[in-house]
Amino acid sequence: MGTWQLLLVGLVMLLGLLGVVTPGVPGPLIVWAGVLWWAMTDRTGAAWAVLAGATGVLLLEQAVSWLLLPPRRLKGAGITRRAFLVAGIAGIAGFFVIPVLGAVPGFVAGIYGVERQRLGGHGAARASTRNVMRALGTSVLVELFACLLVAGAWIIVVARG
Repeated sequence: MGTWQLLLVGLVMLLGLLGVVTPGVPGPLIVWAGVLWWAMTDRTGAAWAVLAGATGVLLLEQAVSWLLLPPRRLKGAGITRRAFLVAGIAGIAGFFVIPVLGAVPGFVAGIYGVERQRLGGHGAARASTRNVMRALGTSVLVELFACLLVAGAWIIVVARG
């Protein structure tokens, strides 16, 4: 697989990661499609293993989201789309700054930062962040974390060549 095609697969995965925090966009499906494209083109054992692992992780995430977590309702949570997008980007950055585990504090810090700017104080921003995480943040965080695991596995396998 050429460099340009790998770059395009990476952009598809990034689009999927951003789709997780964008209502109406099937982020996990887009991430999985990127892995499928890569595996169908690369045709190595490692590529098929990443595809199988990605399928398992994303199916498990869907089951957990449907069975255990509350549904996402952006309007009822009292958060703007911009705040959610900033939180998603902070979660993605946190995943790479503190490998794997940084997604959670990055996501929560992104929500807190936007709410602190909007509300002006620590107490109000902390309470608002807690409410948002209870209402819909946990389900989005689980979905984002699963997609980041898939993207991280893909990056590791591609980097090792």
